[in-house]
Amino acid sequence: MEAPDFELSSNNRTLQKHKATYTQIIAFGFLVIIVVGAGLLSLPISSKDNTWTSYFDSLFTATSATCVTGLVLFDTYTHWSVFGQLVILLMIQIGGLGFMSVITTVSIFMGRRISLHERKLLMQSAGNTKLSGMIQLVRRIFFGTLIFESAGAILLATRFCPEMGFLEGIYNAIFHSISAFCNAGFDLMGKFEPNSSLIHYQSDPVVNLTICGLIVIGGLGFMVWNNIIKAKLDFKHYSLHTKIVLSITAVLLISSTVLFFILEKNKNFAGLSTADKWLHSFFQAVTPRTAGFNTTDLSSLSESSSLLTTVLMLIGGSPGSTAGGIKTTTFVVLFLMAFASSRKNNNVVIFKRRLSDDTLKRASAISSIYLTAVLVSTFIICSIEPYTIRQILFEVSSAIGTVGLSMGLTPSLSVVSQSILIVLMFAGRVGGLSLMLVLAENREPVALMRPVEDILIG
Repeated sequence: MEAPDFELSSNNRTLQKHKATYTQIIAFGFLVIIVVGAGLLSLPISSKDNTWTSYFDSLFTATSATCVTGLVLFDTYTHWSVFGQLVILLMIQIGGLGFMSVITTVSIFMGRRISLHERKLLMQSAGNTKLSGMIQLVRRIFFGTLIFESAGAILLATRFCPEMGFLEGIYNAIFHSISAFCNAGFDLMGKFEPNSSLIHYQSDPVVNLTICGLIVIGGLGFMVWNNIIKAKLDFKHYSLHTKIVLSITAVLLISSTVLFFILEKNKNFAGLSTADKWLHSFFQAVTPRTAGFNTTDLSSLSESSSLLTTVLMLIGGSPGSTAGGIKTTTFVVLFLMAFASSRKNNNVVIFKRRLSDDTLKRASAISSIYLTAVLVSTFIICSIEPYTIRQILFEVSSAIGTVGLSMGLTPSLSVVSQSILIVLMFAGRVGGLSLMLVLAENREPVALMRPVEDILIG
């Protein structure tokens, strides 16, 4: 009687060992969307000249759209037909909200019951820490997205329609509103000049501030929205996560706006009015938060501004949002860890709350993975491309931060370098730590405690 029980238990452990984890399912889901999207984009119907687009070029574009990055090999307006543009827009929306949020939303409207397994997947995809209230959160994500993107489209239409005509203006307003809210950076402004992004509207406060507002709201994260809806404007009753996100977002926006103004007022922004200089500075402070739009030629930025932009791209937005990067909360935790360590304090405290050791370890792991990927990728691309380290570091940081800002290098890079950028974009959207867990989550830890010994640090 005991042998069959043992055999059954052994088989169960084997099945459990090879069962896909939530992280692996999410990563695979994004991969499927990218592969299918690349197939659609390669079709003749997707290009304006009605010819086949190479699958690799389509794969790069599909990865950039699904991972809400914005790096492109072709100008979106001049190369892709309306069908191709709509495929890109659909991938942006799915990639921005997370495919599980989209699937769950469709299931809710169809009246289908959401299983426990699907709720856990959704929790992982949305970056939530609690299983309860997930369906309500999805409803809020859907209606919040609809409200913000609609409001953005209406505001943009007031500028686009008079210049482009009613139908084309509405289409462009919807496209850019979704692209901005999802922090994607894809644009259709190639009608004025290929790869010009929003330079045509660089002094238009309505376009600039609308795009900035959508980027910031999309980059705050769904958990922050949910918390603000529940607690209204009572900051004291916000969760620790929401307090940190709102505080660091304000600090980064204000400080980087001032820095860009100081660095560029007599250089790249020379000749502009003071109001336009501040508008350009604010836009330049917002867009590296993984959005990818630009209102000025990035290759003309000073060395200091390029470095500041690179740092902002690596920090990115907030967890559980449409943004990428190491995330604002990770940046705060790293800073607080360094501060506490310098004071020989083992406790990391913020807003009268102590952060757990697990949080500190995850922050260190994520930052280490990102920085290692950036350094290795930059080294490899530098060894095979005839560009400066400043230019290549900018493109690499833009890819892994899912930003989309570019100095114009991406289309001229070799297939090897472009392949590296594809991997970085995918890793940036799924998450560096999550991608590592995809490969290691099912491995059983070794139950062995090694002897402890200290080494010199610093």
